[in-house]
Amino acid sequence: MRIGELSKATDVPVPTIKYYLREGLLPAGELSSPNQASYGETHVRRLRLIRALIELAQVPVAKVKEILESLDSDTEPLHEQIGRAHRALTPTRRLAASDDARTAATAQVTELIANRGWSVHPEAPALATLIDTIAALRSLGQDNLVTHLDTYAESVERFTNLEIDAVTANPTRDQLAESVVIGTILGETLIASLRLLAQESISAERWKNR
Repeated sequence: MRIGELSKATDVPVPTIKYYLREGLLPAGELSSPNQASYGETHVRRLRLIRALIELAQVPVAKVKEILESLDSDTEPLHEQIGRAHRALTPTRRLAASDDARTAATAQVTELIANRGWSVHPEAPALATLIDTIAALRSLGQDNLVTHLDTYAESVERFTNLEIDAVTANPTRDQLAESVVIGTILGETLIASLRLLAQESISAERWKNR
């Protein structure tokens, strides 16, 4: 397809596509004449991924390029490719908490990961965020939530297995990696929305007459 057809297929304006091409986010099309290039389904999928990263995840263009370069690696194992993408997508948040609460949180998270047999990169942003979140909960006197950490982890592991099973249905390496990245972006919103709806329903049942 021509660039105009690619634009219609993806709802991405032609000037934006040309910008992605100049920045190296989108691979060049196949030249059919000195001034014309043709594009295929690979370009459609890549544009959808770029839009998800930029518009939904609010990832800066420079960081998007880093993620895409990782996904395009011919030598890096798929697990490492996706891990790099996850680390680029996940911000490290620093929450207010006492040193004692952070020390206790670090010990609890370390024990949790060991007990569950999880393989986690020591520099994973989500690891630091989890520790800080638990520390903040302790500092705010919400230890009752922290006591359910293993149950939370078990539930998360169960539906994450479902997610991984779903994306592995994609036939190619590129489709698999892109599905995991997009699933990470939209999955957070999906889970958070379901959790809020469940909270609203359960609270209505338990406290509607109070």
